[in-house]
Amino acid sequence: MAMMAYDDPAAAAFVATRHLPAEGLASWRAAVARHLPVRPGARVLDLGAGTGAWAAAFRSWYDVRVVAVEPAAAMRARSAYPGMVAGRAEALPLAAATVDGAWLSTVVHHLPDLPSVAAELRRVLRPGAPVLIRSVFAGRSAGVTLFRWFPEAVRVLDGYPSVAEVCAAFEPAGFAPVALTPVPQVSARSLRDAADGLRRAAHTPLTLLDDADYDRGVRRLRAAARRTPGVPVVDVLDLLVLR
Repeated sequence: MAMMAYDDPAAAAFVATRHLPAEGLASWRAAVARHLPVRPGARVLDLGAGTGAWAAAFRSWYDVRVVAVEPAAAMRARSAYPGMVAGRAEALPLAAATVDGAWLSTVVHHLPDLPSVAAELRRVLRPGAPVLIRSVFAGRSAGVTLFRWFPEAVRVLDGYPSVAEVCAAFEPAGFAPVALTPVPQVSARSLRDAADGLRRAAHTPLTLLDDADYDRGVRRLRAAARRTPGVPVVDVLDLLVLR
């Protein structure tokens, strides 16, 4: 089971607040291009594609064909990417050896059987194709500003898989880590925008907080936004690459 269900309210909150501004995407374009086969016509799997923002970006940036697979009907219904496919990570609706790379963005903590996911990715990927995992991993929260205002949410993050756990889960399927790169991103143009746009249902760690801890965090965030309203929000997430 996922750590949270992406029903209609959660999907609407995701659309409202989780899409990065254009300047937030630039660093990821460069980071991904170092590892992903980006020749025109390459076929890339976006696993847990959400509302298709990354799939649309990849197609625009690299002129690749993106197969966007998303299990939640509420997310697919709000997709900005045409041709979103229903499917689960453990049983991908793809033929063997037909994909040149796989992208998993902030989804690995929703996959309870990572060894099965790894085996399925091994099946659909062509030999030597990479798996790129964008995530906040357990024990690596320092670069994420959300946890400054909601420090209690770090205990939720502790339930996410660590880098070591992901690597161990993928090893039996023949994957080995080749890179772990912290990637800075502009998550919001200002702290005021971040405070005004916050939607609890869009963030797994906030959804799993109790109400009192969440309310305290909102007060901290709004107080910081009043002090420095125009400061951009820059977060650092990890890009883990396995082959």
